[in-house]
Amino acid sequence: MLFNSWQFLVFLPIVFCIYFILPKKFRHIFLLAASYFFYMFWNAKLIFLILLTTVVAYFGAILINKTTKQNIKKILLALSISICLAVLVFFKYFNFMASLFVDIFNGLATNKLDYVALNIILPVGISFYTFQTLSYVIDVYHQKIEVEKNFFYFALYVSFFPQLVAGPIERPENLLPQLKQKDSINKDNLIVGLRYILTGYVKKILIADMVGVFVNNIFNDIYNTNGLLVVIGSMLFSIQILGDFAGYSDIAIGVAKLFNINLMKNFDHPYRANSIKDFWKRWHISLSSWFRDYLYIPLGGSHCSMFRWAINILIVFLVSGLWHGAALTFVLWGLIHAIYQIVGKLTLKYRDAFWNKTKIKPVILNIIRVVFTYLLVCFAWIMFRSNSISEMFCAYKYLFTSWKFDDAYFETVKAFLNINIFNIIVIVSAVVILQFIDKIADGKINNGLVRKTSYVVLSWLVILAFLYLSNNDVASNFIYFQF
Repeated sequence: MLFNSWQFLVFLPIVFCIYFILPKKFRHIFLLAASYFFYMFWNAKLIFLILLTTVVAYFGAILINKTTKQNIKKILLALSISICLAVLVFFKYFNFMASLFVDIFNGLATNKLDYVALNIILPVGISFYTFQTLSYVIDVYHQKIEVEKNFFYFALYVSFFPQLVAGPIERPENLLPQLKQKDSINKDNLIVGLRYILTGYVKKILIADMVGVFVNNIFNDIYNTNGLLVVIGSMLFSIQILGDFAGYSDIAIGVAKLFNINLMKNFDHPYRANSIKDFWKRWHISLSSWFRDYLYIPLGGSHCSMFRWAINILIVFLVSGLWHGAALTFVLWGLIHAIYQIVGKLTLKYRDAFWNKTKIKPVILNIIRVVFTYLLVCFAWIMFRSNSISEMFCAYKYLFTSWKFDDAYFETVKAFLNINIFNIIVIVSAVVILQFIDKIADGKINNGLVRKTSYVVLSWLVILAFLYLSNNDVASNFIYFQF
């Protein structure tokens, strides 16, 4: 069920009302049933995957907790992780790995293999809820948390519907205790929740979906574009993907807040980052912190030689790229971010020495670093957005070679962007709104009249944008649903 669908707008108030009407001892059971219904609305058959992952993690953790022998604990941990990851790998990566193997084999051997592909449906949210179960089992093994003996609470932790299909990826120590608190309706939480829901819809519908029309025009016909369109497309995509994913996160945070549950912040103005390292502290925080705690640090983190640190960074970002999608474009996207980090650390002292000699004011220097970081991120977004390797290479080829600046060149740009007053207003408004919209979610607009006016105006703009997009048959699935 999509957050930006009329079905969800009916589903949410019904669940909210029934939840607070029910006796407290039955609320978590009802919320679990509602969460399963939410997921099954998309594809009822695939609910067995969540159930399988939940059962494996639940009993795996209980057995780990009961066992006193360390070697048995390790075997149980490895078994639990292997089963959960096996489900993820099969459904998400089987066809990718099979085609990659065939390509490599055919390139080396004289006898050619035929491509093998299974008709596998990628389950929505499988990467998110798999990582959530893994963190629970690993934390129980390391005795960071107590094992959860109530199956229904644990199942709700895995499948809590606001963050089920696209995060934030919650930690058990944060979410599990909150699911057991059966408070009454909290007026303050209700107001904050509705604010976050509104800002989420603004980011998704008013910004991401409207800008996405231009992005799709460019990247879905990349062979007929040029260098300027690739630049514009990558920058507009940076707005689209931030609005899309941060919008989902805001709606998830807001909906959870209605039930008096606090989800973690997932974005912190990532395009204000002054380095790639800083960018990853601000972008998809729940995922980047997950990789830090469960992969980067166990590998040795930065407490090792420079060479070993570089290997650790490469592993983490290659896995991160692969987590985002079963395609070489995502792997290369992860690789370039790893290269950014490695080169950044190797050149840090030389860059600092250079900037110290220039005597540039710290404020100006920070602006330069922010702009440069943003351009590096946009350069990498081309890989992320490209539909295939060949289209990615075409985009980069045009980026470095296709610059003519004659009348025909600009006519191509105008045709792709369909430049008119309305579309210019859409793009400019998206950029402007994205700068201040978080202040509404965080309640930082102190003037009451301005705040209330903003609520009304943005609500109507969201409705109008939704109607406009619906009438023009523009797809509005969340980008991160595919991950």
